[in-house]
Amino acid sequence: MNNITENTIIKASEGSMEDFERIYKEYSGFVYNVAFRVVNNMDEAQEVTQEVFLIVYRKLKTFQFKSPFKTWIYRITVNLAINYAKKESKEQRVAFAYDEEYECDKTVDTLGEKIERKQQGKIITTLLKALNPEQRACIVLRSIEGLSYQEIAEVLCINVNTVRSRLRRGREKLVALRKEMVKNEM
Repeated sequence: MNNITENTIIKASEGSMEDFERIYKEYSGFVYNVAFRVVNNMDEAQEVTQEVFLIVYRKLKTFQFKSPFKTWIYRITVNLAINYAKKESKEQRVAFAYDEEYECDKTVDTLGEKIERKQQGKIITTLLKALNPEQRACIVLRSIEGLSYQEIAEVLCINVNTVRSRLRRGREKLVALRKEMVKNEM
């Protein structure tokens, strides 16, 4: 994701559709994956992805290069995904979806490996769905995307201690839920 230069961002902000398309191609998969992990629904993740790039297109002129471009896109994605997740939880819709479009190796897998990966994906999705959107966002950004506490704080515009607290509570809940799942399997 380092193929986007400052010049590309500037040209895109000035209206170059070719440069904006480069940005879209570079970041759309990553935006979708982050959104999917927060909203736990393919259709909503696609909606979030589309909205993120509409916002990026409209607000690109305001990007000031004070933080990395990736952090700026993370912030937009996570905030929008959290809003979608909150909206859905308020409406009490329980929508569960999993798709293998989540970036996996392009190598040929055996049937057993595909089944195992799908089962693990469903477990992860189920566990993440049990968290509130703020905890889920922190867990996704830390454990799946590999961001540091400081980067997560910047992306979410919150204090580092709040990040730590959300991660701790989220992890505690995940451990308890996983133990319950294992207990139920026996």
